[in-house]
Amino acid sequence: MSAQTGTTYGAGFFHDWMTAAAAAVDREADRLTELDSAIGDADHGANLKRGFAAVTALLEKEPPATPGAVLVTSGRQLISTVGGASGPLYGTLLRRTGKALGDAERVSRAELAEALTAGVAAVAQLGGAQAGDKTMLDALLPAAEALGSSFAAAREAAEAGALATVPLRARKGRASYLGERSVGHQDPGATSSALLIAALAEAAG
Repeated sequence: MSAQTGTTYGAGFFHDWMTAAAAAVDREADRLTELDSAIGDADHGANLKRGFAAVTALLEKEPPATPGAVLVTSGRQLISTVGGASGPLYGTLLRRTGKALGDAERVSRAELAEALTAGVAAVAQLGGAQAGDKTMLDALLPAAEALGSSFAAAREAAEAGALATVPLRARKGRASYLGERSVGHQDPGATSSALLIAALAEAAG
């Protein structure tokens, strides 16, 4: 599907996004867990893999009719199936983004960027984190901003943001307990967030 100006996206596109995200998480689950074993509970990959598999199963069974409904449904499913902190955080991201899209049957990339910004703000509020704290926000904040330009720019911004967490000292979450020992490790949440944004760009084609 073209990302040119004037293009709008329906529920099918958002379903494709969640399907692509599930495939990416499934493919990278071991890497996410490896990253998490260094500075977390070593369960990030397994938890997200289970959660996104449940999301795709639910969307196949009961396909929501609007973009917002796809994301709200997906967020609720993540919250109910993913343990640890990542379930509530990713669930909040998708639910708040979906609610911001409202009941529109089709949305533009600009509208999605605005909604995603609201979703990211909700994650920041829930986790009490900000840019530079070595969390998923380090990938999501630049991605939401770059989405105003293009899907590809959002993907590149998220990937760069995830890589930029390596030299940071964690200030939030389980990794923050490690203090200086968290330096030198890529944040698993930022890494999985980059996968989510890359899946969005993949769905856009």
